[in-house]
Amino acid sequence: MSFHGERQVRILIIGGGAIGAALAYHLARAGTKDVLLVEKAQLTHGCTWHAAGLVGQLRGKKNLTRLMQNSVAVFDRLEQETGQAISWKKVGSLRLAGSKARWSEIRRSMGQAKSFGVECHALSAAEANNRFPFISPEGIEGAAFIPGDGYIDPYSLTMAYAKGARANGARIEQGVCVEQIVLEGARAVGVVTNTGTIGCEVLVNCAGLWAKRVGRMAGVDLATSVVEHQYFLTEKKLQFDAALTTLRDPDNNFYLKPDTGSFAIGGWEDGTSGFHRGMPPFSFARELLPPNMERLELFALPAASRLPVLNEIGIQTVINGPIPVSADGEPLIGLAPGLDNFYVGCGFTAGIAASGGAGLALSNLILHGDAGMDLWPFDVRRFSSAHAQPRYLEKRAIEAYGAYYKIHFPVEEIETARGLRRSAVHEQLGRAGAVFGSKAGWERPNWFASPGMHAHDAPSFEDKPNWFGPVAAELTAIRTRAALIDQSSFAKFEISGAGAEAALQRIAANDLSGPPGKAVYTQLCNERGGIEADVTLIHDRREHFLLVTGSGFGVRDSGWVARHLGDGVTIREVTNAYATLNLCGPHSRAILQSVSDDDLSNAAFPFRGVRYIDVGDARALAVRIGYVGELGYELYIPQEFAASVYETLWVAGASHGIANAGYRAIESARLEKGYLYWSGDISPDYNPYEAGLGFCVALDKGEFIGRAALQKIKRDGVARKLCSFTVEGFAPFHGGEAIVHSGQVVGSTTSAGFGHTLKETIAFGYLPTALAGESAFEIEAFGRAYAATRGARCLYDARMERLRS
Repeated sequence: MSFHGERQVRILIIGGGAIGAALAYHLARAGTKDVLLVEKAQLTHGCTWHAAGLVGQLRGKKNLTRLMQNSVAVFDRLEQETGQAISWKKVGSLRLAGSKARWSEIRRSMGQAKSFGVECHALSAAEANNRFPFISPEGIEGAAFIPGDGYIDPYSLTMAYAKGARANGARIEQGVCVEQIVLEGARAVGVVTNTGTIGCEVLVNCAGLWAKRVGRMAGVDLATSVVEHQYFLTEKKLQFDAALTTLRDPDNNFYLKPDTGSFAIGGWEDGTSGFHRGMPPFSFARELLPPNMERLELFALPAASRLPVLNEIGIQTVINGPIPVSADGEPLIGLAPGLDNFYVGCGFTAGIAASGGAGLALSNLILHGDAGMDLWPFDVRRFSSAHAQPRYLEKRAIEAYGAYYKIHFPVEEIETARGLRRSAVHEQLGRAGAVFGSKAGWERPNWFASPGMHAHDAPSFEDKPNWFGPVAAELTAIRTRAALIDQSSFAKFEISGAGAEAALQRIAANDLSGPPGKAVYTQLCNERGGIEADVTLIHDRREHFLLVTGSGFGVRDSGWVARHLGDGVTIREVTNAYATLNLCGPHSRAILQSVSDDDLSNAAFPFRGVRYIDVGDARALAVRIGYVGELGYELYIPQEFAASVYETLWVAGASHGIANAGYRAIESARLEKGYLYWSGDISPDYNPYEAGLGFCVALDKGEFIGRAALQKIKRDGVARKLCSFTVEGFAPFHGGEAIVHSGQVVGSTTSAGFGHTLKETIAFGYLPTALAGESAFEIEAFGRAYAATRGARCLYDARMERLRS
């Protein structure tokens, strides 16, 4: 029986904080009719009302910086547009470096700022002191000043959003609490509230502190929790210029916002407390929590060392309030997995600063199916159900909160809630010296410590990390002998049923036709030709495929496929059912043949071939494909047999010098080979022709998603091209560096690293087509310009002779 609400709206927003109000404002401003926002108490009564209100634009990713820039653009116009004062103080922000490692981190951010188009200035300790006279310059290595930052009043901002929304026809109702979400199939068709029922075409969860509870009403478990956050206001005894900048001193773990005659100072201390396991009761409203003075000291005392004036004045007020924090500290935006019309905008730790841009992006996504930028680092689908388990999630949220001002080295790993998902060979790899990382809750071998070496990460911004030598040895084994790589964390999905091949032909850009027994590398494109997913489709038997994608992309990619499969075809996750062992290197065939009675010759089992074979006493699905650019076999093995297969291959490979290898060796190998990484080198922002993947687009196979757009792109040509760059020897590139030609910034690197075989630093980045034929460029990192040569996209085995041998 269909649900019929007592009233019907087009878009229903749950939650009246800064994010919900900003979304209502943008939807209404875009001309959307029949928008209703419901708030269980009063606007701002969750955590918006007690937020500090700092606004900082520079983030580690270009599109996230754009989102913050879009917020500032909204703040710049909102007061004049609505007539509502918002107390937007564009006084800039000053970030101090109190250690060499921090100065490296900040200088890296400044390099990214240049490529992202954010005005940013490097200052000495004395110059920083001039900007903020209250600081002690002792121990300051340097500072960054961003003039476009500032602070804003969260309450007034939210009221301005609400006023603008109402002026454009949206309705806002307070005191309306959603008690139930009504589902029909894959759609949220309405809600039951304390004041009656409401039907809707689109439902949006902007419930802030209560987002996880609201999500569960719709059967969606969100990886956002709630923790306590404190800041304090000093006595109003200070005198300073009204244009005094905001201050962040991450080494002393505090931020500062000038207030009227006082400072508001907060921090991100270790060991904060979780709050109701991320699901506070709906009865909680405009409330604060008792101060925790022991935790307050963790940032108040360091702040006093940087700001001697704090030793002369007292604390007037301590604010301890709950705030949302996700499993990785970043917000959740987008269409919820498994539902067709239930969107989320929640988990914002810095929701005030992000509100204008986030509201715009979510509005665009709802109205046009495109946020206007790729927001994968914020995408709700980056998390699996494992991340949303309340106890696990709370541990991760507390760590993410405490890490907010810690130095974030490249490829850093989380420390808490580890060991949740382990492959069948985890113990063997641990005994072999594996240094594990975490992806989608899986423990994965990143690299293997040499005998006598401490098995832990020691990363660096500007120097070689401690795994540099061991990873070089692993890649040498891959290139010259053989290696075993545990890739069991691959996300794997079985697609089957009458019409499976035809359905996938409509979804994939590449051609899947032909008999079973082959693997096809393909992109899944949207109607604009943008790359929604980058996957391998393994056709092992009639109307039966295995979709394999990256560990962190399973929810996103399977959701995209599921929405387009059609009737009669099913998709089922089998990630946990099969281990994946990658046997690769020029000796891999000899090793595998020695433990199998099947014919593994090149003629019988060619490149991209798919066969079920015996391996020792077990049976496996073998796929002749890989991500390292060598002869190799991905073996998909039922979990209960995986340890036996690993041991069998290890013994058989001993005489060939077989070695274990990890994901950091894979990264070096794929850079040399020119293989791309989705979310870095390719995304919905890019199409296959720009990325050099036109060979994966089968325009002549018939209709598929994005075909018309790709035909036009191919016909008209592209405005930018993905290129490879090399620098002699080691250069400290991590992605996001500015690419310079003739003194002008012409792009930024999408990914980078050291090619241990080639002994060169390799970077990928998009260039305007007019410059893609040039060879001489510079790449800037940490204040230095490195001479870079644009070369062939594939720098290793360009003829594919080793893969096909």
